[in-house]
Amino acid sequence: MSTISVISSIIKLALGISLFLYGMDGMGDGLKKVAGNKLESYLYKLTNTPIKGILLGAAVTAIIQSSSATSVMVVGFVNAGMMKVVQGIGIIMGANIGTSITGWILSLNFIGAEGVSTIIGSTTIAAVFALAGVLLNKLGKKNALRSLGNIMLGFAVLMVGMSLMKDAMEPFGESQGFRNMISSLSNPF
Repeated sequence: MSTISVISSIIKLALGISLFLYGMDGMGDGLKKVAGNKLESYLYKLTNTPIKGILLGAAVTAIIQSSSATSVMVVGFVNAGMMKVVQGIGIIMGANIGTSITGWILSLNFIGAEGVSTIIGSTTIAAVFALAGVLLNKLGKKNALRSLGNIMLGFAVLMVGMSLMKDAMEPFGESQGFRNMISSLSNPF
């Protein structure tokens, strides 16, 4: 690998991380605006049965791309008394399912260049969410619709960031020197 391609990959990786974090931030702001002071009642309505809790956990994890973040939020909500432990268990179970959904969405790009993967790959999903987000944000008459648009835009930016990070790391996977360096790392704990 040449020095220029290493620098290019590092810049792509930094851009991908930046977009990923910006997308997460945009989604979080949109969620706060949509939920407002009614978050506790929304949480109850969305988790009053185990199936609803599992579906919510899967959806949130698929959107924010982190089952750990979902679990931490749930622990915080339970600790604050905003939801019961039983409700939290369903969400955490769903978070594990959501992690699988995220991996499945991203792996659609590797199935092949033809057929279903080109229609429902991560790039297409990001484009649909971006378009819907822009339309809701610019044409929505209510603040809730504009905030929902921000959530969708944040998701699209997050997906683009993940795609950039994947593309940036691909050349390193082919480098034997990089593989040797990674395999030589040891865990001090």
